[in-house]
Amino acid sequence: MNKLKTAVIVGSNRRGSINRKLAEALVRLGSDRLDAEFIRIDDLPMYNFDLETKRPETVKRFTQQVSSADGLLIVMPEHNRSIPAVLKNAIDWGSKPMERNVWKGKVAAITGTSPGAIGTAVAQQHLRQILGVLGSLVIGGEAYITFKPDLIEDGGEIANEGTRAFLQTYLDNFLTVATKLRARTIEQ
Repeated sequence: MNKLKTAVIVGSNRRGSINRKLAEALVRLGSDRLDAEFIRIDDLPMYNFDLETKRPETVKRFTQQVSSADGLLIVMPEHNRSIPAVLKNAIDWGSKPMERNVWKGKVAAITGTSPGAIGTAVAQQHLRQILGVLGSLVIGGEAYITFKPDLIEDGGEIANEGTRAFLQTYLDNFLTVATKLRARTIEQ
């Protein structure tokens, strides 16, 4: 079976991002079924309609990478009960112009971690709303992860067996749905 080409977007531009570590651990969990490409978003200029006539090369690269993916895995922190500005900026670039909206028709899985008790729950709900409006199919289920210093082992694996099993099930659901939709698209 062909692996699912998955765009992994980390909604943080921190060097030591706990969400990047979580994203890398998730990719390890699904390595037998997904072909992951981490897509850089911290180099995109702030969205400005004036730049649409001559899109920057970083924007062209970003939109091409998202366009060529079969599915999206977005792992992000929560900033002031919403999505981080760096992620919103990337979403805006990918949604314009509407006839070239790279989010439309993409299957997306959303998760994230933060030290707070509810993880990134509010930001994930906000992102679900945004991606839904843009035509993405955001898979059901919720994956709010409270970050603890021992969440990710030194080797990059998820340390807690219960958390690992939960995330494996969440990831498996995403991969199953995205693979089925990819097969239907190929048949048509």
